[in-house]
Amino acid sequence: MTRLSVPHGQLCVWTDVDAEHEADFNAWYDREHMQERVAIPGFTHARRFRATDGGPRKYLALYVTDTLDVFRGDAYRRAFAQQTAWSLANFERMTGTQRRVGELTIEAGDGEGAQLALFVLPAQRIDVRRLRERFDAALREPGIHAARLFCTVPELSAPIGADACARADADALVLIEGSDAAATRRVAAALAGHDDVRTFGLLWRAAPSPPAACRDAQATPDAAALPA
Repeated sequence: MTRLSVPHGQLCVWTDVDAEHEADFNAWYDREHMQERVAIPGFTHARRFRATDGGPRKYLALYVTDTLDVFRGDAYRRAFAQQTAWSLANFERMTGTQRRVGELTIEAGDGEGAQLALFVLPAQRIDVRRLRERFDAALREPGIHAARLFCTVPELSAPIGADACARADADALVLIEGSDAAATRRVAAALAGHDDVRTFGLLWRAAPSPPAACRDAQATPDAAALPA
């Protein structure tokens, strides 16, 4: 199925870190940073991936929001401006970072995949109608579950990290997700028309914690449902 309502927003951080700092970098991401970001109003979930192809950047993080406007809102601006000491230390350790903020212009398929393949699509090659058709065909391939077009908004894509790449262009990422690593890469390469495709495996997924009242309701059995 394809999402037809207002597009989701997304933040994509694609980066690397030196081996001497990698353990602390992963601990920070897994114990602080992901949880902080999904707690911001408007964030729906976040996922972390690790490269499986020995590419130039080992780690990828994707944060999805209700709409692009979440990244223009006060709550996100405060979080971006008020980083923890642990965050600042790890931002400085990131190398070759590409940070993109934009819209998920196309979200086709059902669910998410543990295997991800992506490629960069230059602005002049972004043809939404044609890509919808090609995504529909791709989703008929065994082992392919989702196809997304993520269009970058340059003015929101401020670089981070001591060795960050320049502000992103008005390009796009095509993201193909599936349960079969080889099929995911093959389909992405066919869509790209070249072999400059990067592949990743899912590390984990974070989502906002439910309100305390909801947690209490889930934990307390309905009296009517208890055996007599």
